[in-house]
Amino acid sequence: MKKRYKGFLAGAILAAAALLLVLAVSSAGPREIVLEFGMFTGSNWEVANANSFVIIDEAIRRFEAEHPGVKIHYYSGVRKEDYSEWFSRKILSGEVPDVFMVLGTDFNQFTSLGIIKNLESLMARDQDFDSGKYFSSALAIGQYENTQYALPYETVPTLMFVNKTLLMKENIEIPDQDWSWDELYHICSRVTRDLNGDGLIDQFGIYNYDWTDAVYSNGVELFGEKGTESSFSNTEVADAVKFVCQLNELNQGQKVEQDDFNGGNVAFMPLTFAEYRTYKTYPYKIKRYANFQWDCITMPAGPQGGNSSRVGALLMGISANTKHEKLAWEFLKLLTYDEAIQTDIYRYSQGASVLKDVTQSEEMERIVQKDMEEGDTVISGNLLGRVIEEGHIEPQFKKYEQAMSLADSEIRSILENGKSIDSSLKILQRTVNDYLKQ
Repeated sequence: MKKRYKGFLAGAILAAAALLLVLAVSSAGPREIVLEFGMFTGSNWEVANANSFVIIDEAIRRFEAEHPGVKIHYYSGVRKEDYSEWFSRKILSGEVPDVFMVLGTDFNQFTSLGIIKNLESLMARDQDFDSGKYFSSALAIGQYENTQYALPYETVPTLMFVNKTLLMKENIEIPDQDWSWDELYHICSRVTRDLNGDGLIDQFGIYNYDWTDAVYSNGVELFGEKGTESSFSNTEVADAVKFVCQLNELNQGQKVEQDDFNGGNVAFMPLTFAEYRTYKTYPYKIKRYANFQWDCITMPAGPQGGNSSRVGALLMGISANTKHEKLAWEFLKLLTYDEAIQTDIYRYSQGASVLKDVTQSEEMERIVQKDMEEGDTVISGNLLGRVIEEGHIEPQFKKYEQAMSLADSEIRSILENGKSIDSSLKILQRTVNDYLKQ
């Protein structure tokens, strides 16, 4: 009898303890959920940015206010140049952040390794999400094999910098937005000259115009959709390389330097929208281009193409192994799809919003104009939107970076050493195709 009583008493004590534990847990409320966010400091566009945390911190404040019991955590102080290595350590330790920034150089590898979550089902299930609000070019940068793995957060197109002071001095009108290679060459040939009579050219037409700039505006894709073959022997590619060669020949062997441009002695130079934003404002304007007036227009169109230029984007994705899929999607959407957050990109960053309505708004023009000196013209939302929407994006396949590095090295050698362009490009195409098929 005593044994049965002791057993009953022990069971009652255990039951009471269990009940107390349940009550303690329930009274403490639900456990706090922590979403890890992976980001780097500074600008993605190689320009100064002292406000890299402002937009993210505001997004976190809003998200936490709208989701009680959820906290967003991120590590500060990771520089862009260290971000890939930092992220690789996170992968090896099994601590991939729930939501994270994706560098363009990492995107192909991360998707092919299954690190980034396929977003197609999340996008399809969300009744409040419309992918048509993004610029199609920016959205496509986050696609791998026609599947959306990341969303664009910020985008930057390439524009053509125009030295208005130099053109005015030469009685040349600034080209319109639909200008061509022929117009660029004609203007460059007119302004290229020896100003001081020492036998050396010291005023130039263009600086830093690359063979890829010409290719992107001549209506050709360098690689097939699957990334298994290239098109370097195409007539459009050959014409682009020949055009760059003709521009270079105007300089009669004289090498154009950045200092020539900074000093106001070059008419044109491609630059990114981020550089436009940075060097149109104080104090960076004083450091660079203070002694002449300048503005930006589209890139010139090739005979087989349009006024198209490269468009880049900073992407954000979700970990394929996140335990908080719904929350991660909501935070990703806040960063990339919310108009207020996207408008802040014009206030605190140097890129452009990936949303059409934000970039093409009068509010964008007011914000950008506010940072410029009185009298400076600001790029219109319609023009900026056109340049982004019609922009050329780099293809997404695993061997792209290495294949382009191989091609770039050979084409630079062709231009510098006067090799036969047509025959050299045929050899290059065979070399690149052999590499892609390995």
